[in-house]
Amino acid sequence: MMSTKFDPNNAQNLVEIEKQFAVKAVEHAQTYWNLLEKVPPKELRLTKLDDEIFEHTMKDFPELAEDNYAKLVKLDEEWMKSPEGKERWRQFIQQYEKKVKDYNFGSLIRTDAREEYGEKSTIFVTRIQFYAIEIARNRLGLNNTAHELAKAEAEKEREKAEKEKTEKEKAKAEKKASAKQS
Repeated sequence: MMSTKFDPNNAQNLVEIEKQFAVKAVEHAQTYWNLLEKVPPKELRLTKLDDEIFEHTMKDFPELAEDNYAKLVKLDEEWMKSPEGKERWRQFIQQYEKKVKDYNFGSLIRTDAREEYGEKSTIFVTRIQFYAIEIARNRLGLNNTAHELAKAEAEKEREKAEKEKTEKEKAKAEKKASAKQS
């Protein structure tokens, strides 16, 4: 049993724990992308507190509404992670400690609302930051392009699976026919 209090600032990076967090973050991103495919963004509810989170986000970060929501469409990681940005977000995040489960878990977010998740178009944020940004994007119609992208991608996957199934059935039938001839 540990007698000293756990200090996250001095904790060693435990590779297995980091991997588990990464896996969870990727699973969360995949689940969200699948939701974007199936549900029109304006109809998508991510939490029971969507209205409160949206209003709070727009009140605490009024610059997100400027220039036709440019900072919501394309996230500026420097703005979010600058000393001032970190402090503003920290104050925002803390208000959800007892309201939103896993509010401070790591989540992946697309830096551009018009694109899908990708190596160069994804950053790591807390779960409540993810909710704040994605709820706003959904409400304001900024994820409509992503919705169409996800639907098109799913359709391509479905067509590919259908083609593979047809080819397998054809090969199976040919194999059966040649076995009968022998």
